[in-house]
Amino acid sequence: MSTNHSGAVWSRLLAALVMLSLAAAACGNSDDDSDSGDSGGDDGQQADSGDDSSPSGAVPGVTADEIRFSVFGTRTNNPTGACILDCFVDGINAYFAFRNDEGGVHGRDMVLTTELDDELSKNQEKALEIVSADDTFAAFSATQLANGWHDVAEAGIPLYVWGIHSAELNGQQGIFANNGVICGKCSSRSVPYVGTLLDATKVASMGYGVSQASKDCAGAVVDSVELYGDETGQEVGFFNDDLAFGLPNGIAPEVSLMKQADVDFVTACFDLNGMKTLAQEMERQGMGDVPMLHPNTYDQNFVAEAGDLFEGDMVQVGFRPFEADAGDTGLADFQSWMEETGSEPTEVAMVGWINADLAYQGLLAAGEGFDRAGVIEATNAITDYSATGLVNPIDWSRQHDAPTEDDPAAHGYVQECYSYVQVEDGEFHPVGDESKPFACWDNSDLDWSEPEPTNFG
Repeated sequence: MSTNHSGAVWSRLLAALVMLSLAAAACGNSDDDSDSGDSGGDDGQQADSGDDSSPSGAVPGVTADEIRFSVFGTRTNNPTGACILDCFVDGINAYFAFRNDEGGVHGRDMVLTTELDDELSKNQEKALEIVSADDTFAAFSATQLANGWHDVAEAGIPLYVWGIHSAELNGQQGIFANNGVICGKCSSRSVPYVGTLLDATKVASMGYGVSQASKDCAGAVVDSVELYGDETGQEVGFFNDDLAFGLPNGIAPEVSLMKQADVDFVTACFDLNGMKTLAQEMERQGMGDVPMLHPNTYDQNFVAEAGDLFEGDMVQVGFRPFEADAGDTGLADFQSWMEETGSEPTEVAMVGWINADLAYQGLLAAGEGFDRAGVIEATNAITDYSATGLVNPIDWSRQHDAPTEDDPAAHGYVQECYSYVQVEDGEFHPVGDESKPFACWDNSDLDWSEPEPTNFG
């Protein structure tokens, strides 16, 4: 009946997976002669192996003073134009600086010694480079195409990732994301709930035809609106899940049909630029005051540069929003150490911070005699991981597998939780209680109800 995925992933999954249709083109356009074994420069920074002594005698990447990590992800050939690898690294390095300032873990500093750009189409190549070198303890990855993740996991190397690729995460006990594995097709209370906040009665849902994830998302919105329609007073006014990626031919006919149907709330499983194209056409046709729910527009610079184009729109955020009260959560440490390291707080930087925290917590839980297998085992024993109040708690003993519509509680979240911000005068403002920024429903009861304002700190 209801989804078990969190707001953290409902949108980000789609934003990245729609890029799959571009993979073939990217492969053809990539420089096939590039050296996958670069050492030095931004594409392949590697440190000398140094002293390989470790708690268990021979743990790769562990010296008397350091625990070394690698990272691989998308920088060049990124069709979204968004900051991925660099921002991800910003978050990881900020977290490492935070922990190292406290003395590190087990008397060792956490350091990022290998950084590889997968150029969109070379994720597996870079993954195998990390596996072959075998000189880092664990790895991180934020990428548009995750076809190398399984190679790292099969080598027994702990892997911490941007959790937008549900298929690659599903069933992988050694891969940990900033979220549990989700059900992309499942219905959710999120869209109907936001609709009630906006007094919506007719909802539009759209997706890209080239991406099954985008189609699933658009269909799930329809199912959700219909499922809870009696309680919310909402119905589907327009639906199209077969639009061309990037909307190269515009979206004028669809907006005209929405206008004819008196749609008063728009959702779309599009990337950031697709949402902008949609908003521009709505403005052109006199629908500029119709609010939208954005899956992946949590980008202050992008929104500010758009002027009043997104005014009044809602944005779903996959973690405790930057604009919320930090309270006793990890948000204050994140903001402080991003500033300390001279980095800009961004969505993907927060993902890097959360990934780095889970790596730290796993090492801590494994004890001083840690090795790779021990850290994976210890992390999978963590049943309430919230990154110190930054995300909906994850039970890693069971959330490596995707939940289903028929049995969402088996592998899903205990609570269905979302956080939102609204665009006002070009800036984001938290929706609801700033000290309790998550709207949550108990997943043991999938009936419609008002969500409970929640704080995980």
